[in-house]
Amino acid sequence: MASLLIFDCDGVLIDTERVYNRAWAQVLPSFGLQWQPVDCAKHLAGRTVPDCLAIISETLGRPLPDEFLPTVFAATRRLFDTEGLRAVEGVAAALERLDHRKCVASSGTYRHVLENLEKTDLLRHFQPHVYVGAMVARSKPAPDLFLHAAQQMNVPATDCVVIEDSLAGVRGARAAGMRVLGYAPDHFDVEQLRQAGAELFYDMRELPDLIGA
Repeated sequence: MASLLIFDCDGVLIDTERVYNRAWAQVLPSFGLQWQPVDCAKHLAGRTVPDCLAIISETLGRPLPDEFLPTVFAATRRLFDTEGLRAVEGVAAALERLDHRKCVASSGTYRHVLENLEKTDLLRHFQPHVYVGAMVARSKPAPDLFLHAAQQMNVPATDCVVIEDSLAGVRGARAAGMRVLGYAPDHFDVEQLRQAGAELFYDMRELPDLIGA
């Protein structure tokens, strides 16, 4: 049985990934990149903001202007103001059933991860064990963040189970030597996740049984 459960945040705990992808897709055409939400998910999901900016800049072949990131943040806020912020369906009940030690390993910023977890009443399951990409030299898809989380919790990597929804996250967790459960109800390419080493599932209500609660 797993000694530590390591949860990604966006798309696994909180239903934010779809909003982020739509926000990127709303803004990018104005800066010369015609990406749809599925393209944003394919290239940017699971990455830190600096990594996303680097990927977009490289794709465009030029540096991004100073107003780019504030424009993305404004588009994101508008979408959340309209649609609200909510936990992934079924995850709150799953967390209540799981009496394992738990932590979060997210590519998001520390402040936003804490705020979003608190707003959705999920922070109590993890606090103070929240780790983000800025805490390590390389974030997902490198293994560093997952290894950092395991080290901070004093648990061997082989005793950890990671719950992820992005290809970058799955690759990072597998590179860390950890078992990965891939939450994939809306993923653009589930076979890609499977080939990267994830055990796929599609409903958070299944999670306790998959882990062995």
